[in-house]
This record gives sequence, structure tokens and C-alpha cells, in this order.
Amino acid sequence: MRILRWITVAGILSFAAVAGAQFGEDANNGPKLAPDEVIERWQIGVSVKAAEGPCAGIQGSVALPGDWPEQETKVVVEDFSPFITHIDYRTVDNVKQVLVTIPELPAGEEAHALITFDISRHALLPPEDTTGLVKPNPKKLPKAMRHYLGPSTGIEIQHGKIKALARRLAQESADQTDWQKVESLFDWVRENVKQIDQQKQPGAIQAMRDKQSNHEGLCFLFIALCRASDVPARTVWVPKYCYPEFYLQDADGNGYWFPCQIAGTRSFGGINESRPIWQKGDNFRLPEAPRDPVRYIPPNLTGKGGNPHVEFVRKGLGR
Repeated sequence: MRILRWITVAGILSFAAVAGAQFGEDANNGPKLAPDEVIERWQIGVSVKAAEGPCAGIQGSVALPGDWPEQETKVVVEDFSPFITHIDYRTVDNVKQVLVTIPELPAGEEAHALITFDISRHALLPPEDTTGLVKPNPKKLPKAMRHYLGPSTGIEIQHGKIKALARRLAQESADQTDWQKVESLFDWVRENVKQIDQQKQPGAIQAMRDKQSNHEGLCFLFIALCRASDVPARTVWVPKYCYPEFYLQDADGNGYWFPCQIAGTRSFGGINESRPIWQKGDNFRLPEAPRDPVRYIPPNLTGKGGNPHVEFVRKGLGR
């Protein structure tokens, strides 16, 4: 029997935040929820058809949208076909996955696991007063936060040129607040790296070297400069786009994640974004491949038998 190994990244589209205070009216120093709420319905899952002969031992996984301070998800329909004998869930870092088991799929038959969500999303407004926001002490960060200071694929913070640029920009903004120091990193990327529509293998070093990249390259370069400056930062993945967040604390030690619109219209510390959040982060280690970090958790399907028709579903059903 031929082994089927189908691994597909569902394009660069991309549960509660680790550490830090919640957004909203009570978080005086954090970003604020915009009053308007956008609700979209999405169907997410996988469909498999044994088009060229029987298949067996099929195991699949698909990442699901989760809850964040600016987003709430509600399951409205679960559609699991009879050939699926087991459904389970797990969380990798902060991303929830549905795990699907199909022991046997006869020739010509189809099996699917489809979950329909209502996703409620708010845009975020920057805080009114930023003077008391400071960088956290890296040694006091909880373990779950530390990888937001480390390297990721395409976010090469240990590269000498990234470190040198971060040091130079820190010296130029030495008399400013920590918020202004992060903003100087943000503005340097926007002013020195041209945004282009297409870029093969975008990354921090690529964007800095070529002085041009797509939205991913700009995002990764800003994140790299933040991390090289001891400011936690991460990638937020939404349909066909990603943007960065950075993390600062107030005088009481409460932490907040602040989003940025680094490509396109400038927005720092808040973002006018209503698309669903798929994932937050860029350095995930899956249990089945812990030595191979990925910056976005892809859907995955393995099994035995003839080549099936596989569709990883992520379909918007409207508002």
C-alpha cells in the first residue's frame, strides 16, 4: 500500500492571551475595544474522498479560531460524517486544533469534519496615555512568554545586522519613553522598507537587505527589532494577511499586547481590523515534530492507500 502524506499550509491568511491584563474599559493602560462589532460566520474543517481506491488509517488535524480579548467564537454547527470514528481536541501553545480519525474509507466514499463558527471581532484603539508603559524585565516573564523574545523562522533576531540596527535605533531614541522607542522601530521599518505585493520567502533579514518586501516581511522585521530590543512581539494571522503585536507593562506590572498596522495605512498601538484572528504567534512546535518549529500551524493529513481528494475547508459564509 502506498503511504499518503498530505501536508498543506492553508495559505498565509494565519484562547486567551498568555499573561497580561484583558482589554476593555477597565484596562486603562491597554488598547480599547472599538464600539462596533463585526460578526462573521465561517466553516472550518477537512473533507476526504477516496477517489482512487480505498484508504485507511487516516489521521488529520486542523487549527480552529480561538477567543481573544478582541474576539469571541461560538460553535453553531458540527458536521462529522459516519466514517469519522473519533474526534478530539488539543491546544498547541495558544492554538486549538481538532483531531480527526478515519480508520477506513472505502473507494468512492467521502468523509468530512466541518465546524461552523460565528466569530465576533472588534477593532482596537490605542491607549490614551502611554507614558507609564515600559518594557518588561525579561528574567521575570513567565515561561509561556519567553519565546516571544526569541528567533523564529524568518525572524532572525540573532543576526548581527538585526542586533546592530536595534542598538543604533535604541541609541537614537535613548531619551524617549519605552512606547516611543518601540514606535521608532516601527517608523524606521515603514520609512526604509518599501511595501511590494509579491515577495518570495519574506523575512526580517530579506526585508532589511533588499529594502523592500511584502506585508509579511515588514511585519517580521519589526518583530525582530522589537525582540532584539527586549520587547516581546508576535505575529497575528488573519485571512490573507498578518500584522504584529508588541507587549509592554504598566507601573503595576500588568501586561498588554498592542497591535500595529505596519503595511498600508499607518496605525500604531491599535488597529482598524475586523477580519477573524486565526492564530497568534510564529514559533509553534507540534507534538509530532517538536524539533521542527513552524511559524504558522498548518492543516495536516496522513494515511494509507490510493491518493484521495483532500480539501481543507476555511470558507466564509457571510455576516
